[in-house]
Amino acid sequence: MRSRLSEASRGWCHLWLEHCSEIFTFLRLLGTMPYFKQPKHFQTLTVVQWPLSYIVLFWILQPLFIYLLLTSLWLLPALYFTWLFLDWKTPERGGRRSAWVRNWCIWTHFRDYFPITMLKTKDLSPKHNYLMGVHPHGILTFGAFCNFCTEATGFSKIFPGITPHLATLSWFFKIPLIRDYIMAKGVCSVSQSAIDHLLSHGTGNLVGIVVGGVGEALQSVPNTTTLILQKRKGFVRTALQHGAHLVPTFSFGETEIFDQVLFHKDSRMHKFQNCFRRIFGFYFCMIYGRGFRQGSTGILPYPLPIITVVGEPLPVPKIENPSQEMVDKYHALYVDALHKLFEQHKTQHGYSETQKLLFL
Repeated sequence: MRSRLSEASRGWCHLWLEHCSEIFTFLRLLGTMPYFKQPKHFQTLTVVQWPLSYIVLFWILQPLFIYLLLTSLWLLPALYFTWLFLDWKTPERGGRRSAWVRNWCIWTHFRDYFPITMLKTKDLSPKHNYLMGVHPHGILTFGAFCNFCTEATGFSKIFPGITPHLATLSWFFKIPLIRDYIMAKGVCSVSQSAIDHLLSHGTGNLVGIVVGGVGEALQSVPNTTTLILQKRKGFVRTALQHGAHLVPTFSFGETEIFDQVLFHKDSRMHKFQNCFRRIFGFYFCMIYGRGFRQGSTGILPYPLPIITVVGEPLPVPKIENPSQEMVDKYHALYVDALHKLFEQHKTQHGYSETQKLLFL
């Protein structure tokens, strides 16, 4: 009897040690943090406030507005919700940008945390409209936001006469307060009607679309350059319908600022991520980066440079009903232009000569 108990206890101990070994290995990987130049505290706060501002608007100000309806101050939220009803279609009609919001000094500190820069390879003529492919998505698309939704990197000076718009999920524009905040930055809905409006009213409009979408977020891990693009051809068809020139862009360093825990496709966690996406429109990613103290692990992005290279525009003819052959032709030309852009600039921005761009 004692012999059996002894064998059982040895077995349990062995399993426990194996389990502890896996845990310690994972914790050791988390703790093996490379040394980064410590950003200034205010720069760190500006990065934290970006996602935090949306949380405050959604979980604090919106409930507060509803509560005020039950108080003597009911007129204030009543006026806003009345105006919201009258203003409901504005996101589909070009939005409502604010130069004041785009020029907030907080965005320059946000820029300097990484830092984020933009490199122009060719001028963009105000006589045309442009459909810009933004690559890669990364986790939170820091580079595209800073370059195209703020004036921190001087977009208006680099591309005079061009009005940038960055398209995002349509349901954001159905959320009170948040819709007004993101529109003020020049963010537009990724819906077909919103993009059609921007590309058919005047010239000098540039609409940026993160072509890989939220699915590319799961591909965002350091030292990888994987883009979801092979079957994403709708943006090319839209460009042909409006004669909007296609502009490839690539943000070097976008996938380096967070580490991510990846799960097997058959795992429960991966199934949960897919379920989360179906409900909320984006993936729940298990990410980690640096902490508030030097050398610690946390949820802050690593302060690594992000360089957004804006490529040469690809002229596109205006065809009201383009054939699939025509769409395939210009999609291939776009992919080739993006590949050349990556190859020409990769070694200048921290990538090895052997690093390849993989299209899914």
